[in-house]
Amino acid sequence: MDWFKRFRQQYGLFIIAFILFLLVWQWLVQSGKIPSFIIPTPTSILQMMIHYPHDLFVVHLGATLREVLIGFLLALAGGIGIAIAMYFSKPMEKVMYPIVLISQTIPIIALSPIFILWFGYGLWSKVAVTILICFFPIVLNFYDGLKQVNREYIDLLKTMGATRWQRFVKVEVPFALPHLFSGMKLAVVFAVVGATIGEWLGANEGLGYYSRRMSGNLNAEGVFAAVTLLSLLGMLLFIIVSLIERKILFWNRK
Repeated sequence: MDWFKRFRQQYGLFIIAFILFLLVWQWLVQSGKIPSFIIPTPTSILQMMIHYPHDLFVVHLGATLREVLIGFLLALAGGIGIAIAMYFSKPMEKVMYPIVLISQTIPIIALSPIFILWFGYGLWSKVAVTILICFFPIVLNFYDGLKQVNREYIDLLKTMGATRWQRFVKVEVPFALPHLFSGMKLAVVFAVVGATIGEWLGANEGLGYYSRRMSGNLNAEGVFAAVTLLSLLGMLLFIIVSLIERKILFWNRK
């Protein structure tokens, strides 16, 4: 029961406040103070999920999750590779660092139609948006982590005859991993945003597409159901990355 006690101490106040928020929300809409076509009640949103489980959970949530995972994993692999290349090569750093920064100054919403033009309305246009929006925190955090390694450890391994690769694997990477996971936790949430943006602009499945379709039909319950699932998806993926971080960085748990 120790885990339950820790959970209650950590999140008890938040859970109570959230339940009170839902109760007030339900009362405001049911009493007519807020029109239900503008903001539906929490119970009507829940009913929407119960009545259309296949459409919401299987078809559209599955499509969004697929786009998020593919985009995030590709951004993770590319981001780590770019960060390592910049760390080992000064000319690469001078070339790639400005490119990485410039890529984030361009509004994603403006690039999405270009990706649709290049890749069509299928999976890869959403994956491209997801990669672009979530690789930046991975590159920047991992690169900064590598740059902040304690040089005394490097000098110690040099005196012990360690090769450049051994110093990198045994000292520099472990020091940089906490920074990498910080970037990953940001990126996995941004990945949900990127996939949703891509679906809003052009798709035939996914929660972003579903919410746009429900908005066009003036179905507030459907819109809020999709938004709720997107929020839950982002939180779930964040928790999964945090658990992986806790498992791998056992020396950094405190």
